[in-house]
Amino acid sequence: NKREKIKIPYGKPFIVIIGAGKKITRVEWDDHDSLEQSPTFATDANNTVVKSITFVNTYNFPSKGKINNNPRVAAVAGFIGGDKSAFYSVGFAGIQDTLWDSGGRHYFHRCTIQGAVDFIFGSGQSIYQSCVIQVLAGQVLQGAGYITSQGRNNSEDTNGFVFINCLVFGTGTAFLGRPWRSYSRVIFYNSNLTDVVVPEGWNSSNYWKQENQLTFAEYGCFGSGSNTERRVKWVKKLSGSAVQSFADLSFINRDGWIKDLPIPA
Repeated sequence: NKREKIKIPYGKPFIVIIGAGKKITRVEWDDHDSLEQSPTFATDANNTVVKSITFVNTYNFPSKGKINNNPRVAAVAGFIGGDKSAFYSVGFAGIQDTLWDSGGRHYFHRCTIQGAVDFIFGSGQSIYQSCVIQVLAGQVLQGAGYITSQGRNNSEDTNGFVFINCLVFGTGTAFLGRPWRSYSRVIFYNSNLTDVVVPEGWNSSNYWKQENQLTFAEYGCFGSGSNTERRVKWVKKLSGSAVQSFADLSFINRDGWIKDLPIPA
């Protein structure tokens, strides 16, 4: 474990960080004074590539099974602000606002994201492929947590979070998402949703008057929490062709940038 903060500024594209494995190489810090200054790892640069490492914000994170008594606040483990950035076998560990997928096109492959409240949030245009989403709500909350809080602002914005072949599990219960902005877009595709997912699935939070603008959808999911019979009535029923346009790498990769990155998956 290394105690430090890492920040890659906008003018430093094509930086590659490779650890020895996400269970071996851990970078930890515990900032929490504000959302902006809290990230343990932050990159504003384009073409950032990270592999086989875990970033932790320890401020609220339970350690070795012990309850963490710090008041629960936004404490970011990773901030991703540049375009065309990819993360392979990277861990992001926190409780509230763990992964700030802020903006730009991002690819997360075999990553592990842990948290309880809005722990994957932001306005990124991102694919999460074969990732593990671990809900820790049972360790820190009385009620249900929230996995995603996506920030799409208007109907023209191309961003959104797409989860493909992911596993959602953990302790306690959680909603798959609630909106951070009024056109929020999150799709779970062919993913294993365990009974950590509440039957309603989704929450409209402060945007209950704009539920028709939200694109929250599930397609081809399975597992003990995947039954859609009791989902909120405004959940989107996407056509097969619409789903395919999201559930394909082209959603983020139209110009083929992923294959041009410095290291392969």
